[in-house]
Amino acid sequence: MGLLDILLGRTKPVAPDLDRLFALPSAAVTLEAAAGFRPTGQGAVCFATVEGSAFDETHREVRALLDADAGRSPVELSRDEYGYSWLVSRRSPDDLPLLVNDLHAVNSSMEANGFGSQLLCSLGGFQDGEGRRLALVYLYKRGTFYPFAPLPGARERRDNALELRIRAVLADDLTIEQDLGRWFPVWGAPGL
Repeated sequence: MGLLDILLGRTKPVAPDLDRLFALPSAAVTLEAAAGFRPTGQGAVCFATVEGSAFDETHREVRALLDADAGRSPVELSRDEYGYSWLVSRRSPDDLPLLVNDLHAVNSSMEANGFGSQLLCSLGGFQDGEGRRLALVYLYKRGTFYPFAPLPGARERRDNALELRIRAVLADDLTIEQDLGRWFPVWGAPGL
């Protein structure tokens, strides 16, 4: 970064660090102890939809890699109402490390095949004893996490107080996104 960039307030974007996903299992222990949220065994990777044979081949490779594990449900591809694609993985709720491996494999494969710029976020789903849902969302381009807590039964309303509480609970476990404006809602996200 040059002097002109500093004077104009421009900053270099943070490079994605997919290994940060591996912090989720230890964060899950903290999350359960402090707030009563347990993993659901569901997670997903969101990316901007791409057309073309190269992307189709990458998608087939990722699905074949993950579906090779006989002890798991097949990986699903879905599109949300906003036009984004989601690769959804389901594991036993006790297999969060395996779910994180799945999410990491999807992100890594897409990045290795030149589709890193299409990656948006990954999420792991959690739920408490009262039925409240929570996602820990990893922003690929920022290398940070944030909590997303939709209100039960409410259409596109979120529990901001719970999200801020979870941010405080996980501050020592995850790299939390400091800019609250980047805590994007992931309404209707599969895996949540």
